[in-house]
Amino acid sequence: MTTSYDPAQVQISPEQWVADQARKYEESGGTEGTDLMGSPCLLLDYRGRRSGTWRRTVLIYGRDGGDYLIVASKGGAPEHPAWYLSLQEHPEVHLRVGPERFPALAETLSPDEKARVWPHLLDVYAPYEDYQKKTDRDIPVVRLRRS
Repeated sequence: MTTSYDPAQVQISPEQWVADQARKYEESGGTEGTDLMGSPCLLLDYRGRRSGTWRRTVLIYGRDGGDYLIVASKGGAPEHPAWYLSLQEHPEVHLRVGPERFPALAETLSPDEKARVWPHLLDVYAPYEDYQKKTDRDIPVVRLRRS
């Protein structure tokens, strides 16, 4: 089990396109691979809820003041993405946004907060609206605040 954080030892997503983009993002020092179809992306390093192993994924983000917002959409699947379940157990994360790397704390937004920021997130990535229509679950929005 890897509980201490070392960005060089983080396990990258097994999803091939995510792994390729994460490597490009990291190896370029945050100058390449920073968007997905024109939407801005960040690297999220988080601890697995069962293993404690640090893992990395690429996520589209929006902003709310100085905070970053990510959407646990999983393309509208009926279940939450694994990274979201892990954040529930271990909210202390590390981000790379462009060339900058920093620790952050993850918090799921309340329904009122989600309603306030949802239009902005649809501006960032319009398919979120269709993803929400595809599933009965309320897709969570997570605030990432620098710690």
